[in-house]
Amino acid sequence: MINKNGTLPDLPPPSTNIGVIGWLRNNLFPSPLNTLLTFFAIYIIYLVIVPTVDWAFLNSNWVGESRDACTGGGACWVFISARFDLFMYGFYPESEYWRINLAFAILVLLLVLLNIRQVPQRGWLAAFTLICYPVITFYLFSGGVFGLDPVDTSKWGGLSLTLILSGVGIVASLPLGVILALGRNSQMPIVKAASIVFIEFWRGVPLITVLFMSSVMLPLFLPEGTSFDKLLRAMIGIVLFESAYMAEVVRGGLAAIPRGQYEAAKALGLNYWKSMALIILPQALKLVIPGIVNTFIALFKDTTLVLIIGLFDLLTTIEAGFKDSHWLGYALEGYVFAALVYWIFCFSMSRYSQHLERKLSTGHAR
Repeated sequence: MINKNGTLPDLPPPSTNIGVIGWLRNNLFPSPLNTLLTFFAIYIIYLVIVPTVDWAFLNSNWVGESRDACTGGGACWVFISARFDLFMYGFYPESEYWRINLAFAILVLLLVLLNIRQVPQRGWLAAFTLICYPVITFYLFSGGVFGLDPVDTSKWGGLSLTLILSGVGIVASLPLGVILALGRNSQMPIVKAASIVFIEFWRGVPLITVLFMSSVMLPLFLPEGTSFDKLLRAMIGIVLFESAYMAEVVRGGLAAIPRGQYEAAKALGLNYWKSMALIILPQALKLVIPGIVNTFIALFKDTTLVLIIGLFDLLTTIEAGFKDSHWLGYALEGYVFAALVYWIFCFSMSRYSQHLERKLSTGHAR
């Protein structure tokens, strides 16, 4: 039928160009060469997936208390279930596990409330999370007050220790990194020089060396007879190291802010600190969310290096487990479990950063 303007109506696209068939044709089979490559990739996936599924699920063993329960030819997940408490809590007393569970349950509740817009006084809730919650967690873990049995930090370990180290590193390194970035951009020569020296020094030293030196050298600078906890030494080393990298990430955001924003802040009569807090830093931090989260993810994975100073994080407790004479030969299951745990946390941080980018997007994305 001819339209009023004398033209024929648009015809629908061919069925082979839309839907599932259209997607397959355009993405997997657009040409003879791409078709050949697609079938080759499917064959490679088949060679990898089938044996993996067979090992991990079909011929695996899940229930039991010792290696005697591993009778199949696949994975022995009994190793994970039998030593799960060690992997989660380290050598923490079993009767006191509830303290660790309570601390992390409070954290989850606070994070959920902070992400609900309808919750009143979220600013005070955030301040409580950053200031009061660490104190509560410290006393829950270490005990010695309110009738709680004291637990030495040498018994902390597993995933709980990994989360403590990474959590302290993340919370402390971000504000310190912001201060260092502002110092490096400062017009005061002494402040700028001190910030540059600090940043370049810590960025030029491997983290494993920082941890070793913080454990061995730091007590030498303290008064004689002063007891300095090994876990606290590791935390200080991690925070100083990560703050240098965080400073460079934030400095990149500051450099991306147009000069007109600084001039607009001066035109409004704002002093340096107000212009930074109200205008410059909010924009700069939004721009570098991917870089900040990438640094956090690297920090979370780098906590495995604390084994050099005798702390038993998640990976170290897993390695200690399969080196036990009763569980020799099950290293692969341990490493797969460790990889899965690290992937879950790192992927979650990555997805949350993308959520923040979409939520805070103000036209910078292209």
